[in-house]
Amino acid sequence: MKRKMLASLLVLTMVGTGLVGCGNSASETTTEAPKESATETKQETAATETAESEAETETASKYQTTYGSKMFDDVTITVELFDRSNAPDGSTITDNRWTKYAQEQMAKVGINVEYVPVSRWDEVTKMQTMVASQTAPDLTITYTYAYAEDYFNQGGTWDLNEFISGPDQAQNLKAYLGEDVIDIGRNADGALYGIVARRATTAKSNLFIRKDWLDKLGKSVPTTPDELFDVLNEMVHNNPDGRKDVVGAILYQMWNMKTAFSQVVSDPTEFAIAGTEDAVSEYYDKGMRDFYRYLNKMYNAGILHPEYYTLSEDQFKSYEVTGALAFAEHNVNGNVDVLRGSLLKTLQENVPGADFVSIENLKNINDGKQYSAAYASGGLIAFCPKTADAEKVEACMTYLDWMSTKEGGFVFYHGFEGEHFDYDGTVPVVKDAAYNSTDKDWIRTDLFLVGNQGYFANVDDFNACTSKEAPGYEDHVINNYENALKGTICHDSTYTSPSTSELLTDLNLVKDEYQVKCVTCPESEFESTFDEYMEQLEYAGVQTIIDERTAYYKGN
Repeated sequence: MKRKMLASLLVLTMVGTGLVGCGNSASETTTEAPKESATETKQETAATETAESEAETETASKYQTTYGSKMFDDVTITVELFDRSNAPDGSTITDNRWTKYAQEQMAKVGINVEYVPVSRWDEVTKMQTMVASQTAPDLTITYTYAYAEDYFNQGGTWDLNEFISGPDQAQNLKAYLGEDVIDIGRNADGALYGIVARRATTAKSNLFIRKDWLDKLGKSVPTTPDELFDVLNEMVHNNPDGRKDVVGAILYQMWNMKTAFSQVVSDPTEFAIAGTEDAVSEYYDKGMRDFYRYLNKMYNAGILHPEYYTLSEDQFKSYEVTGALAFAEHNVNGNVDVLRGSLLKTLQENVPGADFVSIENLKNINDGKQYSAAYASGGLIAFCPKTADAEKVEACMTYLDWMSTKEGGFVFYHGFEGEHFDYDGTVPVVKDAAYNSTDKDWIRTDLFLVGNQGYFANVDDFNACTSKEAPGYEDHVINNYENALKGTICHDSTYTSPSTSELLTDLNLVKDEYQVKCVTCPESEFESTFDEYMEQLEYAGVQTIIDERTAYYKGN
């Protein structure tokens, strides 16, 4: 520090001397300033350069992670890449136009990138296996923050502060994510155990229904759980098209359906304590008994798919595109999202006149108000196991920094102007959605690790651009994202209590067993079965997590 201060004072002295020597006011014009000798000038210049160099050395970060600030010496990093088994002919998840583009760009700064494919649907199990066997990629990703933090607490992953927190480090990454999103990846002590992706929108899921059947039955759009039950009962047992194979409901997601029954959703603190892990929230939120009683009623009435809990995503989609499905909750914009197969378009090709549209979330049975479950501002989290040395971590952060630029993440998501999109003002508008879907859209979200749902400046740009990606269904897209965030928005908590990672696996085993039992048991056995569910959660340690969260949010 003393060295830095002396250097700064020397520079200031030189500047001050120069200003006096260059004075040119009217009172000074009669006296000519003495000229410096060439030797003195060189000495002063050398001294200034030395001082500036020493100052820069003093302030420069040990690790340089802003893309282009350092030339690496042919370092190789491994990066996890979610595999959805959707690569078009002629490509694989690790060998395609876009992985090659990333590799070419990183090679410019001496970094070699090797991708490690992991099934999106088994990512947690695979991650646990790789971390335990010390074979995890240098840049590992997950949506389960609790596990990422637990690995850090066990000493198995890097604190990334020393790689991105300096003012000259990861400048593109920090500008794109923002401080609030970056802080999601910090623990209570301020250690940065992972880099969290920024969500373009926090919209989480939609409730979808066959609008054409509603119209034929002369029914209004349901606004309450009771109205929904009555409508679906008609669609299944008195189908207006005379179909006998109708599945009333598949709840591929259950986030917004739960808000209609929750007893804590109106209180932000109570909602945060309940959290978003099903096993914990279903114990803490007394309204979940009503929710499962409702599902049990639907099941015993022949409305809910009899084996809904075993359905794969492809099986779920098949019911939708063949016209057999009346109602579902699944991912926001899922009916027309090109990434998920443009399901409504296929449905209408198979069943002309059919329309599967999103509706507003149902009113809560306790207070009559409307609530919408929403993601937190962060998406997936990327972390670096200790099996990667410091140089590899430095290169990984440089990779994420490049991904935060328009040459990186923007190109991954939107492609190239003139080929994939043209600008409408500042918003990139798709030129040919069919071409894009097979050329880049199938992989873009999984390659783009610092942003969930796309590279956008704000949510308005996201909505405008996304609507253009589904030609003919622009209104559906806009309605989907608006309906997903109607009423009071309830964002997921990002806090992970200390015992969550330790207890969550056992709690989830209990949940998986009893969710099925509670839904499929005879109505007369529901209350006793749900009581057993709560008892088993207690036995598995759920109260420990509740106590920790209560202390965190209430300070008790």
